[in-house]
Amino acid sequence: MISEHIKELETARNRVAELEKAVAAQMTAELAGLPAKYGFADLNGLIAALKTAAGVGRKARKAKAAPVAGAAPGSRRKRATITDATRAEVKTMVEAGKTGAEIAAALGISPPSVQNIKKALGLVKAGK
Repeated sequence: MISEHIKELETARNRVAELEKAVAAQMTAELAGLPAKYGFADLNGLIAALKTAAGVGRKARKAKAAPVAGAAPGSRRKRATITDATRAEVKTMVEAGKTGAEIAAALGISPPSVQNIKKALGLVKAGK
């Protein structure tokens, strides 16, 4: 009795594996045909249109940026002052394994500022 159930289970598992392969193949074929289906010459054109529609990109991020509390609309926020203490804190956080974005958020400075400090302290690999 139990051996019959085991055989049924194995048959069902094989069928599921076959169905997963079939679905993956069909999905790949459908995705490959999306650019032509929507009138684009290639994948890059479709991707650009999707990014525009979703509001992704440098211009869209600037337009959607939340205003700084207390700042006048359209004004720029005050530049952060990078002190020796800030540099020391960046070094400590890098050594602790924090990412540049995490460090920037914690210290209230921009990610490029974090990268510049890391470069000045020799904490980045050559070529980056």
